[in-house]
Amino acid sequence: MAGIVNYISESYNELRNHVTWTTWPEAQRLTIIVAVFSIIFSLAIWGVDTVFSSIIEQYFEWIKS
Repeated sequence: MAGIVNYISESYNELRNHVTWTTWPEAQRLTIIVAVFSIIFSLAIWGVDTVFSSIIEQYFEWIKS
C-alpha cells in the first residue's frame, strides 16, 4: 500500500512542479483548431462514403439487370 501512496505523491509533485501547462488563450486556440479540422475531416469522410455508396448501389443495379 505504501508503494501506491508514494506513486500518487510523486505523480502529484511531478504535475505540480515540473509540467509546463499551456496558457488559457493558447488552449482555447488549439481547441478551436482541433474542432475545425475534425469537422473538415468528418465532412470529407462523409463525402467519400456517399460517393462510394452511390457507386456500389449503381454496380448492384447493373448486375441485377
